[in-house]
Amino acid sequence: MPLVFLVHLGATLLMVGVIWVVQVVHYPLFAGVGAEGWSAYEAAHQSRITFVVGPLMVAELVTAVWLVLDRPAALPVGAVVAGAILVGVVWTSTAFVQVPLHTALGGAFDADAHGRLVATNWVRTLAWTARGGLVLWMTSRLAA
Repeated sequence: MPLVFLVHLGATLLMVGVIWVVQVVHYPLFAGVGAEGWSAYEAAHQSRITFVVGPLMVAELVTAVWLVLDRPAALPVGAVVAGAILVGVVWTSTAFVQVPLHTALGGAFDADAHGRLVATNWVRTLAWTARGGLVLWMTSRLAA
């Protein structure tokens, strides 16, 4: 199995786990932090989560593009392109929805922005979950 694919597999599956913890546990708990400690909490969240997800997201993006450009013969074109499109969905949602909502939440807790963050993050959660299934299927193709 090509090393680039193994990196891709690892980054994707790790992000599937991270996004489900964020979606089901972490983001809903934001509402319980309280106004007094909110700004410091949100700042710490942003720096710490970036430390975890930043390298994984970059690795996933780079390897997704790599697999499109240098596709292993066992993988159908449609599968690697679909995977790259899903990475695009994740990055687009992150850049244009989640990051601005975190920015809005940076100064003070806003229940409306928090609700939108939780609701819109389902786009990334479902896209990463689909990617997880896709890379597991690709793994079975490469292992055959």
